[in-house]
Amino acid sequence: MKKRAFSGIQPSGVPTVGNYFGALKNWVSMQNDYDCVFSVVNLHAITQRFDADVLRERTRYLYALLLAIGLDPRRSLLFVQSQVPQHCELTWVLNCYTMQGELSRMTQFKEKSLKRPENVNVGLFDYPVLQAADILLYDSDVVPVGQDQKQHVEISRDIAERFNGLYGDVFVVPEPVIPPIGGKVLSLLDPARKMDKSDPLPGAYLSMADDADTVMKKCKRAVTDSEASVRYDPAAKPGVSNLLSLYAMCTGQTPQEAERDFEGQGYGVLKPAVAEAVNAVLGPVQARIRAYTDDPAQLDALMEDGAARAEAMAAKTLARVWQAVGLTGRPAKGGASC
Repeated sequence: MKKRAFSGIQPSGVPTVGNYFGALKNWVSMQNDYDCVFSVVNLHAITQRFDADVLRERTRYLYALLLAIGLDPRRSLLFVQSQVPQHCELTWVLNCYTMQGELSRMTQFKEKSLKRPENVNVGLFDYPVLQAADILLYDSDVVPVGQDQKQHVEISRDIAERFNGLYGDVFVVPEPVIPPIGGKVLSLLDPARKMDKSDPLPGAYLSMADDADTVMKKCKRAVTDSEASVRYDPAAKPGVSNLLSLYAMCTGQTPQEAERDFEGQGYGVLKPAVAEAVNAVLGPVQARIRAYTDDPAQLDALMEDGAARAEAMAAKTLARVWQAVGLTGRPAKGGASC
């Protein structure tokens, strides 16, 4: 039996090429080693303010994108969080077993509160409890996370262990797993920072939705230096090294091998070559995304199937929780209730 892994992604914007090489590409390979549960976690997204139609469209697009990069519904479970009501139901119960002090110490809450002081809402504060519900509903053994999200898995473990200490082995206690480091892509305009889809300067990042001309323009405007030699040296030449790293990720090379491809050539050759390599990766993915979004009935059917499968799994966990704490659940067939 493979261990079960859970991962989620917010539809707060179109992922960047950096998100793809840094995390999403690893999700595809995870299917070989784990029983995978993947979710578009749109309930988490509403701690920010979005136009309703925009959020709906982004949710559908992201679901299509995950299918397009290679997440296979025959091998993994892929669903939209808001279509499975047990996430909200379990969150309330877990709220009653989570301490206010625990949540107030969460680093991400502190950081986002400083960035958005005009909208420090209770949902932002309670975000880790919903995330714990996401993880615990599916008896997840492992949660692949970056270092910045490890604290959220740790509080999920604390909540599960506290609950189990009172009621027995109701929850599987998850383990955080730091996956192999994917490619790290930095801002095209400021290579001291990572590429970020929320960057106020669109030229700083390459979106998975950027067309070929846009990718070419952004790469040609990427920051380099005045030296005019193509050399991989992240400390001395961060902009050029970032472009070489991106080229290497797209072509399956090391940055040092990529450097040899441009020996004796300048940035006027490097930048278009990087754009062409990126477009060679994005083109087929974007074509598959269009195939899904141009057939809304097929996309709806896949989403509905994923939600039904997720709800069947989540309902079993929730029934254990209801039984443990003494809540009366919905009558099952035959009139019995948990």
